Amino acid sequence: MAANGKATLILDLLLLCMLRHGVAQQYNAIWSFGDSISDTGNLCVGGCPAWLTMGQPPYGETFFHRPTGRCSDGRVIVDFLAEHFGLPLPPASKAGGDFKKGANMAIINKIWNNGPLDTQIQWFRQLLPSVCGNDCKNYLSKSLFVVGEFGGNDYNVGLLFSRRSMAEVRGYVPKWSGGRGGPGLLPIGCLPTYLTLFGTSNAADYDHDGCLRNYNDLSSYHNALLKRSLSNLRRTYPHTRIMYADFYTQVTNMIRTPHNFGLKYGLKVCCGAGGQGKYNYNNSARCGMSGASACTDPGNYLIWDGIHLTEAAYRSIADGWLKGPYCNPPIQH
Repeated sequence: MAANGKATLILDLLLLCMLRHGVAQQYNAIWSFGDSISDTGNLCVGGCPAWLTMGQPPYGETFFHRPTGRCSDGRVIVDFLAEHFGLPLPPASKAGGDFKKGANMAIINKIWNNGPLDTQIQWFRQLLPSVCGNDCKNYLSKSLFVVGEFGGNDYNVGLLFSRRSMAEVRGYVPKWSGGRGGPGLLPIGCLPTYLTLFGTSNAADYDHDGCLRNYNDLSSYHNALLKRSLSNLRRTYPHTRIMYADFYTQVTNMIRTPHNFGLKYGLKVCCGAGGQGKYNYNNSARCGMSGASACTDPGNYLIWDGIHLTEAAYRSIADGWLKGPYCNPPIQH
């Protein structure tokens, strides 16, 4: 990931182009940057690689009826935002074509690991001439930029793969959260991947929602520093609407009272396999791998594969961002 200063320069490019105060709430395009939560299929342009579990059935079964590279059973948040504003689903930027109504630069290039933000910005800059010619400032001032979330995969690599200590990973937070805008982190201590791999027999390690305190504290710390950075950016760009999308609070509420969001299950995985705990998650038989299978009613589930959410959850999150109370200020105000 980019260091703090580099990320700030990258965001300067984006924020100077974001929607100005007072402009009518109608967007001509949506531009998305991020990780596997946002990816609409950049890695699957020309066909999903065989090693990519997210490129195998049953991913995509609910809406597209085939894998598209989206890490869900169907659409993701940026898809629902686009639909709300009457725009086409954001196409993968690597696919080529007409991007006058936006594109998605987000990419997952390894399991739970996204392409660097500066690479995504480079793709964005390369396609701009074909989109807006010599009048990009005016054109992009009517666009919605979704920047992130970022940081989650940095922590995943440190905690899940490198098995670094929590103290060491917390030391990275100021670098990874500073100078970035957009959505915050999910409560990673509530994700079945973490609950299964780092579960303990000590009740004090869990909060009243059944989530791992230490890991949720990491997400909270990241989000607090991110919100501080956003406050600084708002002072620097007072005529730009800079919004903070609160993944953490909404997903926590969806776990606590799933029925309030039209769901039945909070911490149980829809697409997975049993054998390692009570969450239907097995790290050796993840969704898309041999031994895993999907539930027959994903619309009742919050969590799709242990670390990504279902289409039903993403629809609800998009609604919370558009109308509030989970985006400050709401996208649609």
